[in-house]
Amino acid sequence: AGAVVSVDTRHPGVMTQATAAGAKLINDIAALTHPGAMEAAAQSGAAVILMHSNADPRTMQDAPNFDDVVLNVYDYLEARIDACEAAGISRENLIADPGIGFAKTPDHNADLLSALAMFHGLGVPLLLGISRKSFIGHFSDGEAAEDRLPGSLAAALWGTAQGAAILRVHDIAETRQALNIWQTCSGAAPERVPASS
Repeated sequence: AGAVVSVDTRHPGVMTQATAAGAKLINDIAALTHPGAMEAAAQSGAAVILMHSNADPRTMQDAPNFDDVVLNVYDYLEARIDACEAAGISRENLIADPGIGFAKTPDHNADLLSALAMFHGLGVPLLLGISRKSFIGHFSDGEAAEDRLPGSLAAALWGTAQGAAILRVHDIAETRQALNIWQTCSGAAPERVPASS
């Protein structure tokens, strides 16, 4: 059907089996820091999303702390990109994700979104995963996840305006419609990609 399959995992065995079965993209919230993950990703030849999250997912929101969240996240991603290149993964196969909502307070997330364009200095495409995130409710009226579509669309349009190349979303058709109109109004011809799930 022309879809590109992504596998979300930190585990090298899963990376190897999934890419052998046809997955073209590895999305690793640990940015290939788990033992064997770097080697598995390099051998697979798949593209890799390196996400910033410097804590255990079970406790990551307990007390997120940064000297400067933008610089700290940038430096982390830059170091992971360098490590990947040293391991034989081409920069052309790398995508950076600042990890909105992962081990970060709402204010940290807002700071990262405000400075998103800075991350182009990494020299790789940017992925933004903001759909239905809790920070949207924090800066609004505390809406539950299923009621955060308007905020998700606003954040998606902001990210696109800052040059995000990939958006991770729940509401595909709604996001595509918003992007089509935004691109039309900004003078850019929309891609008009069919919505799918």
